[in-house]
Parts: sequence; C-alpha cells; structure tokens
Amino acid sequence: MSPSRRTAARSVRMLGVTAASAALVLGASGSALASDITDFSAAAACDGAKGVITVTDKDPTGTPAVVTVFLENNGADLRQVGEQTVEGSKKGVTVTFAEDWEPGAVYRIHVTATKNDKVLVNADIAGNLTTPAKACTADDTPTTPTGPSASPSPSDSASTPAGTDSGTPAPPASSPAAPSSSDGTAPADTTVSSAPSPAVGESNLAETGANSHTGLIVGIAAVLVAVGGGAVFFGMRRRGPGSR
Repeated sequence: MSPSRRTAARSVRMLGVTAASAALVLGASGSALASDITDFSAAAACDGAKGVITVTDKDPTGTPAVVTVFLENNGADLRQVGEQTVEGSKKGVTVTFAEDWEPGAVYRIHVTATKNDKVLVNADIAGNLTTPAKACTADDTPTTPTGPSASPSPSDSASTPAGTDSGTPAPPASSPAAPSSSDGTAPADTTVSSAPSPAVGESNLAETGANSHTGLIVGIAAVLVAVGGGAVFFGMRRRGPGSR
C-alpha cells in the first residue's frame, strides 16, 4: 500500500472514532436532559381545615407531564382523586389537588410524559404517598367576651352617691341645734370663734415692742450726744488757734 493510501485510511479511521464519540456524548446529554420520574415528588399538606396533595415537577426541560392521583386501599386503586398537566422547571413547578385526606391514607401518583411521540416517563412516584397521622384542623381564634365588664366604668363610679355601698364615707352632717334645757334657759354657746380677742392682740403688740421703753432710751441717747458735742466745742475754743 502506498503512503498516500495509508494516510487516507488512517484519516478515515480517525473520523469514525470521532463520530462515534460525538454520538455517545450527544446520547448521554439527551438522556441527562430528558424527563425522568425522579424529577417528581409528592406531599400531603393542609390548607386551613382542608387537606391538599401537592406534586412538584423539577424537570429542567419543561416537558409537559400528566400527573394522576389515586387513593389506594389494600394495594388497589379505590378512586381517582384528580389529573393535571404540569410543565416543570429547574426550580420546580407545583400542582395542587384538593383532597380531604384521612390520617394514614395511602395515595399513588402516576406520571406520564411524552415528547415527539416518544414516551419519556410512564411510572409511579416510588414509595407512594402516606398522609400524616394528624388530620387538618382550623386554627383556633380567641373570641373577645361581649358580656358586661366586671369592673365599674368611671361614669358609674362618679354617679354613685356618697354614703352608699360604694365604700366612700359621707361627709359629716351639720350639728343640729342643741336642745334647750328643761328649765327654759338656753344653753351656753360652746362654738369657738376663730377671730382673735383683744387680749390676744395686745400680747402680740408687746411681743413686737410697741409697749416697751424704746422711746425713753432713744431720748437719753440724744441728750448724751448733745452733751458730748458741746464739751468738744468748748474745749476747742479754750485751746485757741495758737495752740495748733
């Protein structure tokens, strides 16, 4: 075989290997991007007092899939709860089935996905779905009592008359007039007057010095000052101007 033919044969073999490798890679990529039953999950939840069953599709290709939910009884389908179509995403798309489920009930979720007349998924979610042991109940909302209040309102307290059962003592009533004695003589007035008596007034003036000897003392002091001034004046005259 000539060198040129050997080179050509080698090139053909290399192209075949490359094509086969590319086919394997594309096949693997197609399998990875295809919808799969592992992309689906189910759960039983509560919407207030009502039960619901949710199915989430995380198929990144967004292939439309038909989800069917069945209630099971001893491994057989008792009834079909519902059927919906979902187009999944990488973050997940959820569909909800209204179902007043009972605690411990078992549900079968079947998924069918077809693309370009090729069935990609036709299987049940593994393990089926068992509901929680506690049924859904409505949230208890505390109610506000509408009866009369135990404590009296401010207006009631204010309107209660003094001296009643409210506990507030009534103010003392004015003293009645003292009865007259049996002999017809009016009793002596024992009311103490708040006005000061004249004697009290005089004692107050004495305490402030109104009746003391202040005037006499002032007069004697004035006389002494005058005598002293005169003595100084006559003494200066006797010495004369030359004695300075």
